[in-house]
Amino acid sequence: MRYAYAITGALLLGGTAIAVTSNQPLGAQTAQNEGMQAAAPRGAPVSFADMVEKLQPAVVNISTKQRVKVQNPFAGTPFGEMFGAPGGAPQTRQAQSLGSGFIISADGYVVTNNHVVAPGAEGATIDSITVTLTNREEYTAKLVGRDVASDLAVLKIEPKKPLPFVKFGDSTKARVGDWVIAIGNPFGLGGTVTAGIISAVHRNTGGGSDRFLQTDASINQGNSGGPMFDMNGNVIGINSQILSPSGGNVGIGFSIPSEQAVPVIETLRKGQSVKRGYLGVQITPLSEDIADSLGLAKNRGEFIQGVEPGQGADKAGIKAGDVIVKVNNREVTPDETLSFIVANLPIGSRVPIELIRNGQRQTVTAVVAERPPEDQLNAFAQQGDDDFNNPQDQPDTGAAAQQSLGVAVTPLTAAIARQLGVAADTRGVVITTVDPSTDAGSKGLRRGDIILSANNRPTLSEADLKAAIAQVTAAGRNAVLLQVLRRGQPATFIGIRLRDK
Repeated sequence: MRYAYAITGALLLGGTAIAVTSNQPLGAQTAQNEGMQAAAPRGAPVSFADMVEKLQPAVVNISTKQRVKVQNPFAGTPFGEMFGAPGGAPQTRQAQSLGSGFIISADGYVVTNNHVVAPGAEGATIDSITVTLTNREEYTAKLVGRDVASDLAVLKIEPKKPLPFVKFGDSTKARVGDWVIAIGNPFGLGGTVTAGIISAVHRNTGGGSDRFLQTDASINQGNSGGPMFDMNGNVIGINSQILSPSGGNVGIGFSIPSEQAVPVIETLRKGQSVKRGYLGVQITPLSEDIADSLGLAKNRGEFIQGVEPGQGADKAGIKAGDVIVKVNNREVTPDETLSFIVANLPIGSRVPIELIRNGQRQTVTAVVAERPPEDQLNAFAQQGDDDFNNPQDQPDTGAAAQQSLGVAVTPLTAAIARQLGVAADTRGVVITTVDPSTDAGSKGLRRGDIILSANNRPTLSEADLKAAIAQVTAAGRNAVLLQVLRRGQPATFIGIRLRDK
């Protein structure tokens, strides 16, 4: 504040100096902004004030009180009891969280994000949830239901009288460039209103089944769970995430579209759990390298890294290395991801799945199962390309430098298999050296990795690997798809670019 006052003072002094030294005649003067009123952009109101006045009472502040167990850093030392609980046991501390929400019924149902009312740390427990209205009335809220996957939660308060509430609109009609308003409690500043436009629709932030509305309306910490309104005053989004290197608003915020939120909210409101479709596959986007190695267009379809035994995909005959391009006659794209399409299919339904295997299109029929809990999914989830980036000392890379792939290999013998800790029946070639200046080096391939296949053909020898490379080169492509096994990890497909000649 001192800095702000200093600047103001300097500006005032500067203005005085100009007035004193001006040669303009004194007398009746007209201010530059006298009687001015800016014209509103076409299609936008002159002011949002009337709309905000009606909507704001339905937006609430949500806070939680939590207990967090904190490990005593002095446990097991002579200072354990001096600086903590007796015997150096974990200490229990109080914590709070703040967020936003909005009322959807006069009898007190409130919608917010799950992460607003979820424990903020491992081992934490929620003692109470408080909903504060714009008139500062406070209510203790009951958690009716939560859904981790969609990050939505429904609360219930018992009001003294009917409450102001808002209704949902149709987010499918939202267009890039439409005006929107966000109301919430950023940094605990209740009733903050920001305006902007829809910057993008169907934005995926890496969650697979996510499809967000992106907006440049200012959204900060504490806005989570608050509503995003269209110009008719309807809720078309629930503010959920921001993209920010600093933690503050940089003009990229994400809202859960009402088309996705409403079915989840209605299910939670009934006290039921949300069910989603599941095929049992582990997928990665069809990147440029993988697409090039297979001779396919990128961003059309998704690549199958693994198939869970006994699930719908496995029973339908889907295999690792397949590319799924259509599900139930819907194209699989970055906007319509495989996870999103399958998650919204009815449990038990039989759906046609179009895939590409070894360059040939075929259609299989799969039965959609129910998506398991997240902890079970984590057990099946494979690790991505980043797992290949662990540093490893390499021997002389001269042999690798001679190869267009940038790796030198040797057949996998029983003795090497034992040394690498893989199953005795594993078949492939073992990488002996990697040229770090190649794509193979930059993507983390290293000595001891086992190449099981190249372009979906088994590699039992160096000749097999060279034949696969020759095949893609003859087809005018510049990448090869390798299936690589590393000790302690599941086999993973990775597209590797060939060395430029």
